[in-house]
Amino acid sequence: MKVFGFAGWSGSGKTTLVEKLIPEFTARGLRVSVIKHAHHGFDLDKPGKDSWRHRAAGATQVLMLSSDRWVLMHELRGDPEPTLDEQLRLLEPCDLVLIEGYKAAAVPKIEIHRPEHGKPPLWPENPHVVAVATNAGIDCPLPCLALDDAAAVADFILDHLKNQ
Repeated sequence: MKVFGFAGWSGSGKTTLVEKLIPEFTARGLRVSVIKHAHHGFDLDKPGKDSWRHRAAGATQVLMLSSDRWVLMHELRGDPEPTLDEQLRLLEPCDLVLIEGYKAAAVPKIEIHRPEHGKPPLWPENPHVVAVATNAGIDCPLPCLALDDAAAVADFILDHLKNQ
């Protein structure tokens, strides 16, 4: 599996770019998976539903399935968050894993940067940023990609991964 990441400040457009890239890659015949790191808690379940009640009762894992999909929810219950490598081992084989978040992970990544947000760029301090996707002209020694051109971003990623 090839792994490529996206980093940027909250609200910069990481999810939107990944959402546009998935059909771009799948149209090229690639099987794509995504790992999204959340800095805050989240819950896919609804209070009162059976699966929620099972977790609330203390279950470490609850697997829900239907004829359309399945999901395995795992409660850490005080255990440390799994490493990125541990998470990658949980995924089924695929051609490409896109990782959203994990700014410090040692994987090549594109920084999504919007100067109008007033946040400093990550690339000067992050050696794993190999390009910047932006909606404005910026002074940067790395390749700068148009944030709204998913095809060009996909081309860059595939070329970069091919040369690794």
